[in-house]
Amino acid sequence: MKTPSPELQTLKAEFFRALAHPIRIRLLEVLVSQPDTSVQELQRQLGIDQPIVSQQLGRLRAAGIVVAAKTGTTTRYAVVDPRLKDLLRIARQILNRRLTGVQSLLRELGQ
Repeated sequence: MKTPSPELQTLKAEFFRALAHPIRIRLLEVLVSQPDTSVQELQRQLGIDQPIVSQQLGRLRAAGIVVAAKTGTTTRYAVVDPRLKDLLRIARQILNRRLTGVQSLLRELGQ
């Protein structure tokens, strides 16, 4: 296998850095299942103040992960690539497997 170029590794790191915030992950989980969602709808669903939602969406937008479309005074957001849903699903599976191992260790420790 050919070693990725430093430029490609930097792009990958920037992509994952853009995902590396709990609120951004929560926003993406909503957007992959409900494309074309407004800031107000995201705010209501997640129970997060509008400035924080807008700030985190701005970070995702700057990274090219979400796009925004303005209709009148409402801005609606969607993920750029629908495969992001698969990425989030796989991440959840990896974490579930890891947490299952930790739970086994905790049970063993408690005995």
